[in-house]
Amino acid sequence: MKCPNDGSTLTMSERSGIEIDYCPDCRGVWLDRGELDKLIERSTMQAPPAPTPAPPPSSYERERDQRRQDHDRRYSQPGQSYGQQPYRKKRKESWLSEIFD
Repeated sequence: MKCPNDGSTLTMSERSGIEIDYCPDCRGVWLDRGELDKLIERSTMQAPPAPTPAPPPSSYERERDQRRQDHDRRYSQPGQSYGQQPYRKKRKESWLSEIFD
């Protein structure tokens, strides 16, 4: 059988008892009548179970998150990464500091 796209010879392969024709050149897959229905039926039978939704956060977790947000809001300034102190100009030391060091 020839590929409808490029005319090369189709290769037959069997997957889970279903014959599938595919083109080695354009990588097209061609199914005979009823093969798509068989594939859909088998995929629904082997579908993995749906994941369980995550439980809602506890009151402790909500309070902890709120405290972190409040802390970040209070102690961060624009243009400054977390945990850094704001820039302060160093005071010029007097000549007396050299004597007492």
